[in-house]
Amino acid sequence: MLLFDGVCHLCHRSVQFILRHERSPRVLFAALQSDTGRALLRDLELPAGFLDSMVLFEDGRVFTRSEAALRVARYLRAPWSWGGLCLALPRVLRDPVYDWIARHRYQWFGRDDEACLVPSAELRERFLR
Repeated sequence: MLLFDGVCHLCHRSVQFILRHERSPRVLFAALQSDTGRALLRDLELPAGFLDSMVLFEDGRVFTRSEAALRVARYLRAPWSWGGLCLALPRVLRDPVYDWIARHRYQWFGRDDEACLVPSAELRERFLR
């Protein structure tokens, strides 16, 4: 399952990109601001306002920041899956780039006051509220 910032346009576009380029429909999604997202953040003892990172739940483990983004790439078809190779880079190099983009995402891509990603009927089951 992938938690994403539900008001961030970059995050919405990223979810749409994942849906278009997945090898098979495996990833479930929930906005960090949703009831599901807030409950999972609470279970992880992360602050309710933790919106600076996507959060990936994979095989009973939790990944954030660049680790989450690059692990998601492995679910995509080539050539997009090749982004997962960047996991070989040290986190000390990857996370500052991720953090820089995260800090500027609203300024560069915009945001809405409320989550606006409305999945189609066939994708609705993959979005948890």
